[in-house]
Amino acid sequence: MKEDSTSFAKEYWQANLRLIMGCLVVWFTVSFGFGILLVEPLNQFQIGGYKLGFWFAQQGAIYTFVGLIFFYAHRMNKLDKKYGVAEEDDS
Repeated sequence: MKEDSTSFAKEYWQANLRLIMGCLVVWFTVSFGFGILLVEPLNQFQIGGYKLGFWFAQQGAIYTFVGLIFFYAHRMNKLDKKYGVAEEDDS
């Protein structure tokens, strides 16, 4: 029984780490990639009257980060339910 709970916890933790790493890759790509490295090619396009590279550095990254928060919360809830460790609703 102890071996099963250990492998269960390990599997849950690995799934959690994969989700975190995926979110970190998106975060890094948007903030560093689009906001710094690819700013010049992106500046050839405009959104709302602003150059796209500038927009990503100032606004797009913030929107992406907020979206990642909601995405992570949603996926963790699904992951918790899958592994039977979800918090119970009071309603």
